[in-house]
Amino acid sequence: MQQMESADANLLLALDALLQAGSVTGAARRMNVSPPAMSHTLSRLRLAVGDPLFVRAGNRLVPTPRALAMRERVSRAATEIGSLLRPDRPLELATLERTFVIRASDAMIVTVGHALDVLVRTEAPGVALHLVGVLLAEASEVDLDIGVQYGLAPDLRTQTLFHEEMVAVVRKDHPLANRRLVPARLAAFEHIAVASQRAKLDELTKPRRSRRWRPPSRIVPSFLAAAALVRASDAYTVIPSRLAATIVDAFGLCQLTVTGPPKRVAIAQAWSPRFDNDAGHVWLRSCVRRAFGIAG
Repeated sequence: MQQMESADANLLLALDALLQAGSVTGAARRMNVSPPAMSHTLSRLRLAVGDPLFVRAGNRLVPTPRALAMRERVSRAATEIGSLLRPDRPLELATLERTFVIRASDAMIVTVGHALDVLVRTEAPGVALHLVGVLLAEASEVDLDIGVQYGLAPDLRTQTLFHEEMVAVVRKDHPLANRRLVPARLAAFEHIAVASQRAKLDELTKPRRSRRWRPPSRIVPSFLAAAALVRASDAYTVIPSRLAATIVDAFGLCQLTVTGPPKRVAIAQAWSPRFDNDAGHVWLRSCVRRAFGIAG
């Protein structure tokens, strides 16, 4: 048997239509082409297979033994091709079974993790969420990245969720507690920095304009770790305001009042464009927005 020209799937579908219809006209109708076009396709099939496949008996086309021997396999293959090229069925969240890996900081998990978990458990109980730290996974290993997007790859999609204010916190009985400070005064104190959002270490330690600025004495991988160190020292740290509102009492901390405009960072979710039209991923991104209190 000669190899089919360029493994043309249309030839296979046309052969299935001919076997089912028993005529060129009927097969043309099934394939939504003209009878002359189907006749030309039958000629190509005969050349490719090396067999007449159909012969005329009166006013009918009857299959040759070779065509009959191929009928079942051709039907299965045509059905499989049709299934592969058919649009996906509508997403059924109640029966969806899938694992999503989400990269996020501890601040994101503490402040919105519960809301996201409740949404997913309610709408798609078969879905598993793996929430991993930003220092534990590469972008290619995750389905979604939530947080400040440093050094974003140009091919990633992003959607800003909100702008987070960063606030300074110290232990409750710190000398600076309950005092209004200028940034230069705060910069003179010991600082515990957080490298949880893929910021480069040299960015955290490079000199600032203020002469009184001191480089961080400690650099830790999470906001919760920074808060734990601060509550037992004279140092301060800077954490997201949402996290501060959640943990200051539990950690024995207080938020400082610093003059001047507050520092704000854009919190976004980022994903590979290959997930743009993935129904499950579209739903996951919607869950994240709703967990942050964003409609839609």
